[in-house]
Amino acid sequence: MSELTIFYDGRCALCSTEMRRLKELDLNNRITLENIFADDFAKKHATVNVEDANRILHGMRGNGELIYGLDVTVLAWTLVGKGKWVAPLRWPIIKHLADAAYIFFARHRQQISRLMTRSSAITKCDFKIES
Repeated sequence: MSELTIFYDGRCALCSTEMRRLKELDLNNRITLENIFADDFAKKHATVNVEDANRILHGMRGNGELIYGLDVTVLAWTLVGKGKWVAPLRWPIIKHLADAAYIFFARHRQQISRLMTRSSAITKCDFKIES
């Protein structure tokens, strides 16, 4: 069992790229990735609401606790040994600004992704990583 399961938007090129990078760094298989738009997602994860997970990143710790947004991001990068780069996102003063910026990003991630990848089409990045 992994220490963190991340429920991510596999239709978002930036999101999928970040997940792919995390798995490349996850040498100890501490993270499991689940695309919320995979055909079998609802069967496998009936307790995770896809609409909610599409609004804000959801994660589940190994003990079953759900965490959200940048808490998922910070834990994930910490588990792969890169926590020092994201730790400031949880510092008291920065946390509120970072969370507001994350909510903006989450709401507009498809448009941001298209701008950053210079593509008008949504890139389908539905990959399966076995742990």
